[in-house]
Amino acid sequence: MAGRLEGKVAVITGGASGIGAGTVERFIAEGARCVIADIQVDAGAAFAQKFGNKAIFVKTDVANENEVEAVVAAAVKHFGRIDCMFNNAGILGAVGPVTEIPGDAWSRSIDVLLSSVFYGIKHAAKAMIASGNGGNIINTTSTAGLRAGLGPHVYTAAKHGVVGLTQSTSTELGPLGIRVNAIAPGGTVSGLTAWLVTGSSDNLTDANSKIGVSNPMRRAGQPADIANAALFLASDEASYVNGHVLVVDGAGEVIGDRNHRFVQLGSQIVQETGRIGL
Repeated sequence: MAGRLEGKVAVITGGASGIGAGTVERFIAEGARCVIADIQVDAGAAFAQKFGNKAIFVKTDVANENEVEAVVAAAVKHFGRIDCMFNNAGILGAVGPVTEIPGDAWSRSIDVLLSSVFYGIKHAAKAMIASGNGGNIINTTSTAGLRAGLGPHVYTAAKHGVVGLTQSTSTELGPLGIRVNAIAPGGTVSGLTAWLVTGSSDNLTDANSKIGVSNPMRRAGQPADIANAALFLASDEASYVNGHVLVVDGAGEVIGDRNHRFVQLGSQIVQETGRIGL
């Protein structure tokens, strides 16, 4: 089904690379026009040029509320409307033992990972309400926002916050015709995850292998996997989906292979005892 976003306008933060870039490509292929919001000026501007009049780039530090407000205004000014806000930009944030994380590093991490989502929801919602056409907002959380132990402390706390903020604002904005949902990616190959697992942001081949080896589907997630989830949530097909967290991890992190371990244990018991029940 082509043209699932025909005529719609989306702002995508972190849109110059990784999941954001994959989503820009997917949305435009489905008929949308996109505002690419990112701090990577050269990469963002060059990427936008690939799409002609279907995309513009706006330098945006998502931790700065004024800049988030400005990118929403740019979408309305340039394209005449905003239908989708994808609050996707993020960083790993402060790492280390809880006793050693500097307070300023914690605060900066929260600003980028959580406050930015608040700013995006706030200003996109204001524009959507003013238009009277409704819209939808998508927030990138993480499997670390649903289960501890999958990320550093501040990343985990912030991503849990994104889930809570998504659910809370969905009940306020739903009656106004604005849906708010979140996507929780699992191990997805990008420059950031490649750096984490290989030490090089360019080593995507080894990152694919390292991330995919522990997944029940035996492959790593790709930006296109998350873009497809965002496409569904942004489309009219999801018109009754609100306040939802869509996990896209190949059952690799939230569920994991715990059931697989029990299946193996059950097989062992049957072989050793001949019993199929306890």
